Amino acid sequence: MSKVAIVTGSGRGIGKAIALRLAKDGFNVVVNARNPENAKKVAKEVEELGQKSIAIAGDVSNEKDVNNIFEKTIREFGKLDVLVANAGICTVKPAVETTSNEWDEIFSINCKGVFLTNIEAARQMMKQDTLGKIINCSSIAGHVGFGYLSAYSGTKFAVRGFTQALAAELAPKITVNAYCPGIVETDMWEKIDESLSPYLGVEKGGAFTEYSKKILMGRPQKSEDVANLISFLASPGADYITGQAIITDGGIVMS
Repeated sequence: MSKVAIVTGSGRGIGKAIALRLAKDGFNVVVNARNPENAKKVAKEVEELGQKSIAIAGDVSNEKDVNNIFEKTIREFGKLDVLVANAGICTVKPAVETTSNEWDEIFSINCKGVFLTNIEAARQMMKQDTLGKIINCSSIAGHVGFGYLSAYSGTKFAVRGFTQALAAELAPKITVNAYCPGIVETDMWEKIDESLSPYLGVEKGGAFTEYSKKILMGRPQKSEDVANLISFLASPGADYITGQAIITDGGIVMS
């Protein structure tokens, strides 16, 4: 019987790559995104890989939406083996120019969204006889604070702390880990670059180029590189790993 995974924010980018990789690994996948059409397209791709999938639109910062995601998942599949809390947004601004509304929004999605989905996953997994796995999205910005990304960095440091604390609470029934991507070729990084480049005094594309030069592996990261790590964390090979926030960045933090 196939295992079941929920991947939030999986309508595009890293989340989409994770959903498809887990499908290749034999998981039935619940695709969640705020855009229902994006969710449906990815769910169709999962089915084309031979696995079952349902698309559920919803905002992870909204408790009713989160409850709906989990209720439909259990109604359809009867269980949950893996949660990948991938949904997130980014704000690029000097801290002194960041408004309280912008601060609240990014913390609501990046942190409250992780909290809401994690506790719902934990409640379900505690009822089951098998080892459950919760995998949260942090970032290299959750290990090193980046200028002009103060709010974003704050959320990702928070995810690291919450991941570690929840792992201590839920062991040995459930493992809780985080993944920390670097400079990834996604729509989000295009938006980051567009906003960040002027602050760095370079033209559009310059921020992405400058940060990419620091990657020891010599190339920007692809969404599939991140999905490879999630594939491992969701596998039996990672059953003894918990409370970790694993960097997958090609070595940029070391440079």
